[in-house]
Amino acid sequence: MPRIAKPKPPARSNRRGSPEAIEKRRAARSFNDVLGGQGGASALDGRTQKRRQRLLRELEEGKARGRELKPLDILQRVQELLVLGEPLVAIRKVAKLKKPIADLPANADGIVDVVGRLHRAYGFRPETYRFVGIDDDVLRAAGVLEVVGRVRTRAKKRV
Repeated sequence: MPRIAKPKPPARSNRRGSPEAIEKRRAARSFNDVLGGQGGASALDGRTQKRRQRLLRELEEGKARGRELKPLDILQRVQELLVLGEPLVAIRKVAKLKKPIADLPANADGIVDVVGRLHRAYGFRPETYRFVGIDDDVLRAAGVLEVVGRVRTRAKKRV
């Protein structure tokens, strides 16, 4: 007797179910978080927490997937951690700030142009650039930081 093939179920556009089912799950999680005392939006879910830990570990080691982190990789990881709500102090503990580039190459305008283009393309927060050795003078010249009319001075030490 010949085999009759079973009809295949219709292909779904995604593997998680219908948009209504997804919204039900999200609403249920939010409801449980609010009534469970977790506060809802401030708590990170498991995947986000694991991602945060991985980003911190990669910054500390200076490597990701067996290769050295490039300056752009460092900027992206620091920016993402800041977006996830990680305090800057905690990031500084694992990823030390690089010393500001003291001796700029002969084409100092070149680095200013590159930083300006990079900022327009990616929109990194200004404090992220310190992790790769770009100081405030370069950021001001590149248009990342606004020039402030009042200059901060150091307070004199009392003897």
